[in-house]
Amino acid sequence: MDLREVTEFFRDFAGYIITIGVIIFIFTFVVAIQPIAGNSMAPTLEDADISLVSRFSYLFGKPNRNDVVVLRKNKKSYVKRIVGLPGENIKYLNGLLYIDEKPFRETFLSEDVVTSNFLFEDICNIDDCPDGVIPNGKYLVLGDNRPESMDSRDNTFGLVDKKEIKGKVIFIAWPVSKMKKVR
Repeated sequence: MDLREVTEFFRDFAGYIITIGVIIFIFTFVVAIQPIAGNSMAPTLEDADISLVSRFSYLFGKPNRNDVVVLRKNKKSYVKRIVGLPGENIKYLNGLLYIDEKPFRETFLSEDVVTSNFLFEDICNIDDCPDGVIPNGKYLVLGDNRPESMDSRDNTFGLVDKKEIKGKVIFIAWPVSKMKKVR
């Protein structure tokens, strides 16, 4: 065997190893693929859609209102929309979201979506939220399909800790006919 052939083999092999390493790094720390199970985020995301998630989004920044996020709670993965931020009092009355007593229009919701009334006290009791606002590092999340969503309104779910947010849904990758940026 010629020494040049051995050297070329190792050079090619190293290239494959580096390529595989970069792909593993990207899918471990930068992006993830998240299949959608259920219709709690319909019509934004529907059952069997496949989305791309940026794991990097909240490494240096904070989650923002209306971000669609993947979170891990009670040993399950969920996809929800951030509605309430730390320091805010949130309630829903007569089909309208109120943030600190001011009405806020949720432009991403379909006109036919009905959100049941709730007060902040229904979500976070006085012991956990003595100031009557979402505590630091916590977020209120709701599904876009409010009647079918298990979210912060459910007392077994409650507010979400920032540590539970695993990434921001940025793109619908499948089916091809629905490929688009998630808003």
